[in-house]
Order: sequence, then C-alpha cells, then structure tokens
Amino acid sequence: MKKFLIYTMEGKKMCFLHALMNAKQLKDAGHEVKIVLEGMSCVLPKELEEEKNALYLALKNDGTIQGVCLACSKTLGVYEDNAKTGLRFLDDMYTHAGVLDYVNNGYEVLIF
Repeated sequence: MKKFLIYTMEGKKMCFLHALMNAKQLKDAGHEVKIVLEGMSCVLPKELEEEKNALYLALKNDGTIQGVCLACSKTLGVYEDNAKTGLRFLDDMYTHAGVLDYVNNGYEVLIF
C-alpha cells in the first residue's frame, strides 16, 4: 500500500473530476489517499455541492478531501461559500495549504 496526496490547483471542473476519479481508483486498490484543494480549485466546492456530485460528496464525507486553502478561498472570493460546505480551511504554509506534513508522513504528492 502506498500513500498519495492529490493536490489540486486547477479551477477547471473536468480536471478536478479526474483528480476525484483517480483518488477513488487508488482508494479502491487499497492505497491511502488524501485530497487538498489549493489555487483555483478552491472555487469548485460550491458548484459540486449544488449539483450534489456523488463522487465529490462521497470523498468529502469519508474524509479523503482534507480541506481547502484559506488564503485562496479569501483571495478568490469564495471563503463564505467554502465555509458553508463544512470543508476545513487549511493554512499551514503561510496561510496556504502546504504539502510538508504529508511528505513528512510518507505521502507521494500528485498535482492536478
């Protein structure tokens, strides 16, 4: 079993959905997977919540999605929207969501 952090940066829904599908496939194969939303991907939770995207909600509810960047949520004007989703705000890297803790715990980082 390997450990993967999927670090999403793109604000394009199609790219983010592929990150989610890869996360599910890796989890189904027995790997440990975590997802962190950074950069432009922080604008996507509201849309996915509104459309009740089953894969997104499943990965959110089982804890695979770790949270969303605090600084990017504020900068992109989606802080309130992201707060309503219940996602945790991540700010361990100068108010952004970093990868250091994951790397230190043996995670391989995949950037989408």
